[in-house]
Amino acid sequence: LRGVNVGKGNRVPMADFKAMLQGLGYEDVVTLLNSGNAVFTSSGRFPTKHTQKIATALAESIGVNAAVVVKSSAGFASAVAANPIPVPEQDHSKFLVAFANDPATLKGLETLQALVQPPERLVIGQEAAYLYCAAGILESKVCAAMFGKVGKSVTTRNWATTLKLLSLSGAGAA
Repeated sequence: LRGVNVGKGNRVPMADFKAMLQGLGYEDVVTLLNSGNAVFTSSGRFPTKHTQKIATALAESIGVNAAVVVKSSAGFASAVAANPIPVPEQDHSKFLVAFANDPATLKGLETLQALVQPPERLVIGQEAAYLYCAAGILESKVCAAMFGKVGKSVTTRNWATTLKLLSLSGAGAA
């Protein structure tokens, strides 16, 4: 989920989110802390159908309108494996991965390249966009723009959270 549980707006209790997903028929639902992330199993193979179903249920049952991004475990693992920016563990909180439902949405982030201040780096890939905020995410103009209108259809996770989600999905074992 994009932009939930940040500040006082768009509060989504993870227990409610998990129950909602289970009520929609998803199995093996696991949420990660208070992050707006869930890993689940489904027989459905089309992430866009899950996206629409979850977004509608989120608005109706929890009263929150938020962008929903759904990735298959293979797609998520591919995004992690494609990371072009090696980041030391102590900088995992300064390294963001932006996920989108549609690769064309990621290409739209190219406009942010003009805001990059080296040693900051932004790389747009097929499965995700990768942003290393060397001075920290609060100091990055790229990050601020990504959290605003330019990035309204993407959701970002820091590298530590991304690796935890990879592990939860079972794809990280390979």
